[in-house]
Amino acid sequence: MSTVYLNGQFMPIEQAKVSVLDRGFLFGDGVYEVIPAYGNHLLRLNEHLRRLQNSLDAVRINNPLSQQQWTEILQTLLAKNEGQDQSVYLQVSRGAAPVRDHAFAADLVATVFVMANPMKAVSREKLEPGVSAITLDDIRWKACNIKATALLANVLLRQQAAIEGAAEAILIRDGRATEGAASNVFIVQDGVIVTPPTSPMLLPGITRDLILELAHQNDMPCAERDISEADLRAASEIWLTSSTKEILPVISLDEQPVGNGRYGPIWGSMIDIYQAYKAKLRAGEIQ
Repeated sequence: MSTVYLNGQFMPIEQAKVSVLDRGFLFGDGVYEVIPAYGNHLLRLNEHLRRLQNSLDAVRINNPLSQQQWTEILQTLLAKNEGQDQSVYLQVSRGAAPVRDHAFAADLVATVFVMANPMKAVSREKLEPGVSAITLDDIRWKACNIKATALLANVLLRQQAAIEGAAEAILIRDGRATEGAASNVFIVQDGVIVTPPTSPMLLPGITRDLILELAHQNDMPCAERDISEADLRAASEIWLTSSTKEILPVISLDEQPVGNGRYGPIWGSMIDIYQAYKAKLRAGEIQ
């Protein structure tokens, strides 16, 4: 029985209850974060909490907790649940109002929910086979930089990929790749690691930023620039990245092979660098 945090209390997940009038339930009116923890060490906690604050500011929800309080809650929850590696999900909704109304009062009390689930170790060997992806029109709203809980468009896009036997949908807007339905996108073009620049059209991924940082540290050419649909289809490598996916090589796009149809050498170098970073985090050698 897993332990969760809800509105100031730790409790078994079966006892956690939220009002049916909560705006998170009625409108998807809230934001969230997913933070992996390796050896009970949270990956880039400060960056995740900064992004949480940015999302809260964007949707006009006051942060109900200080950074120290968030840190204490997350660390306590990790200790109360089993697993060396865990995935922490936290959600802040605007809270419950007396009646359902699109407009909201400024004095609503936010609902805070946090849970942690065991996370299976992701090794290079498990990632090497790669995955297939399809391209779909990006039908989402124009504020994708907000990590909002209203994910129906992403859900439908990801489901379409699943129906077609693919692991992910890479989204195209105005002739350019933005991101995956639940991931950021990288390509390798003429030996350069490329990802779209941050904008309202895509989520500023924490893992995305870490990969760019590691590339710079290891003298691997990288750039943030637009990826046209033609660039995507001609890429020698395509990667999908997220906190839980880490770095997945795409070996097939719209049923056509990417590169030679297997993971590429630059992905091979980057995944080794990323796994070494995780090992240091798990050992407590880095924050």
